Parts: sequence; structure tokens; C-alpha cells
Amino acid sequence: MAENSDVTVVHVMRHGEVANPDGILYGRLSGYHLSELGRQMADRVAEHLASRDVTYVCASPLERAQESATPIAKAHGLDLATDARLIEADNVFQGKTFGVGDGALKKPENWKHLVNPFKPSWGEPYVDQVVRMMGALDAAKDAARGHEAVLVSHQLPIWIVRSYVEKRRLWHDPRKRQCTLASLTSFTYQGDRIVSVGYSEPAIDLVPAHLRAGAKPVKGKDKAFGA
Repeated sequence: MAENSDVTVVHVMRHGEVANPDGILYGRLSGYHLSELGRQMADRVAEHLASRDVTYVCASPLERAQESATPIAKAHGLDLATDARLIEADNVFQGKTFGVGDGALKKPENWKHLVNPFKPSWGEPYVDQVVRMMGALDAAKDAARGHEAVLVSHQLPIWIVRSYVEKRRLWHDPRKRQCTLASLTSFTYQGDRIVSVGYSEPAIDLVPAHLRAGAKPVKGKDKAFGA
């Protein structure tokens, strides 16, 4: 049986707001950076975690994740690691707008991608996201054993791995994900076993109302789902 001291916490942060004036579903595309507000969110999370026993910081290779993780690593005097397993989920609608009544879903040629919401048919299978995200979590747990780690990833993979750990079905309504910009989903390990999952929003006052969990879609705002 593991000793009580063998407790490790792995915080998985969703990156901050991205500069995306055209409302593109940017997915895994390069060239999408944090907005000024997004940088403020990243700084806020770094301040929130400054007193924590963080010994490992790692991010998805995409710019928005790297930029969100940098202030956290700097605050703890750590080098920032990169893990490709933390990347955004693949999506056939990448590079297109995906808004309310004015995006890719309005075009009949795209409807064939929507036939199976359980897999899902429009992108990376949920089970594949679970496998890679659990691998990244376990690697972070090993790197920071007995301390805390911070990983920076993207909304869908974070929500999927949390759903798996909490034994919920993986297919879901995207509007009901509890994974706001710059939020922390925290997995506590006792030894090698996850014993609890927590959730916090250190920068919630900086998150526009229409981007918060449960907010109704607004035409012309946040056309790019996920991220």
C-alpha cells in the first residue's frame, strides 16, 4: 500500500483566450496565439499556483498552450516541457467557421461527418483521446511524484479524460463541458491511482460571459468550438 506521502497532484489547465477574430475552428493549426486577455488569464493562473509545490510544467505543442504554460514554468523556475499527447483533438472542420447558423454545419456536404456522435465521426475518436491523455497524466505524475505538476492542454481532451476518470459516457453535449478558459482540472494520485478530481477557475472574472460553461451560443461570438 502506498505511503500517505506518496500523493501527487496533476493540474490540467485549459489555455487562455486566443486571438481569433475570424471565428475559425483552429484545431491543430499553427499560428494561433493568446490574445491580450488570454495572456492576462495565463498570468492569473501562474499567480494562483505560485505558492504550490509545482515541480513539473508541460504543454501541448500548440502556441496557445505553450504561451499559457510559460508564466507558470517561469514562476517556479522550471523549464517548460512539451508533450504531443496533450494536443487538441483532430477535427475535419479545422480551418472552417463553425458558428450558430453561419458556419460549416449549414453546408450539406459536411453533414456526412455528423452521422456518429458516439465515436465521433467528425474527428479523433474519444477512446484515442483517453489513451493519449492518460499517458500524459501518468508521465506527469511520475515526473512530479510526491509534488504537483501542471499540464496545459485543450478543452475537449481535458473534458474527455475527466469524463473517463469519473466514469461518465464519453459522448456529450459540448455546451455542457465544465472546462472554461484558463480553468484547472486537478487529478490527485495516491501512488499510481487517481483518487479524486477537482475543478477550479482562477481567472473566471476575466472570462467573457458567453465563453463560460453552460453559456448559450451567441451568433458572431466564439464561433470556434473547443480549442
